[in-house]
Amino acid sequence: MSRNDHAIETRRQCLARLLTSSLGMSMLGGSLTAMNGTATRAAEDPRDLYADDSIDQSVRRGVQFLLRLQKADGSIADRGNSTAMTSLVIMALASIGTIPEPGTAEGRAMSRAIEFVLQPRNQTKGYFGHHDGSRMYGHGITTLMLTEILGMGATIDQNERIHQALVQAIQVILKSQAVRKPQRLQGGWRYKPDSRDSDLSVSVWQVMALRSAKNDGLDVPAEAIEFAVEYLEESYTSPLDENGQPREKVSGFAYTPGTHHPAFTMTAAGLLAMQTCGRYDSPLVAGAAAWLLEHPPRTNERFFFYGMYYYAQGMHQVGGEAAETAAKLVPELLLRLQSDNGSWVSHQGEERNVGLAYATALSILSLSVRYHYLPIYQR
Repeated sequence: MSRNDHAIETRRQCLARLLTSSLGMSMLGGSLTAMNGTATRAAEDPRDLYADDSIDQSVRRGVQFLLRLQKADGSIADRGNSTAMTSLVIMALASIGTIPEPGTAEGRAMSRAIEFVLQPRNQTKGYFGHHDGSRMYGHGITTLMLTEILGMGATIDQNERIHQALVQAIQVILKSQAVRKPQRLQGGWRYKPDSRDSDLSVSVWQVMALRSAKNDGLDVPAEAIEFAVEYLEESYTSPLDENGQPREKVSGFAYTPGTHHPAFTMTAAGLLAMQTCGRYDSPLVAGAAAWLLEHPPRTNERFFFYGMYYYAQGMHQVGGEAAETAAKLVPELLLRLQSDNGSWVSHQGEERNVGLAYATALSILSLSVRYHYLPIYQR
């Protein structure tokens, strides 16, 4: 089966799952347009079998707010960094099963948003972080988004252009990782492609993009993933012994190696990054999940929405008590913060200046764990 055939089959499965969710009933109106373009309808209207709950309603309101933000050029952003923000919104739409097709307002908006991202001016020699000023943060976000929708484009031409953009974008990430850095910082990334230091926040997006690209069958050396894992291990706040076991069973991750005090956002980010790299059974994953159970998220976190996104996805993949706790806390915290117009807005620290598209997209991604559509977050 080719990559495109596999992508279509995966999307068919996603659409089938969408029919069994209350969100899907409302957004699809009980009918589907099949991949071959023929309309099908269940013998019994599935809307009679499912009822919206507060999470579905909240997500739908958030999506409608994002659609109202879309500009004439297809971008969806309100505070700059238009390529990165539009990519984040596309991921949010994809996380609830939206596909870029003409039959729905969401599908049309998604297709236009993808076209905006793919404009040649937005990618400078493969790099997505230059034109909109989002640096390697934006490059990682946009590359991850494109890997997740590869094969799902509205047209064959759009799919081909997604692939072409990805080949160059992945090379930027690989070359940036290879820049000479101090020993403890090797394997990671920082703000610019030629940065000679690393931090976990930027690195996680590159790690997820590489892993997703590798899952797509793109050319990503296994050594790049291993190299990234070594950096993640350096970012763990408990020293590791000669066998790679942490001296403290309960610990977390820090922004840069050498810090011995875990932070909520970075621990959640490190947890998800390790899982993305396939290290589900790592003692670092167990230790980070245990730390997050002891230090649950609070709305006054410095990077609350950013951390909640990682927390929701990572704790869900851990399963058991971690997943149950996150499934309760994430909607409990986020739903009460949603504005009447459907958006989320931060009143804390640096996030306050990033914008509504940012906070709303991350909130939808955090709440959409239950829908299981984005392959990168499936164990």
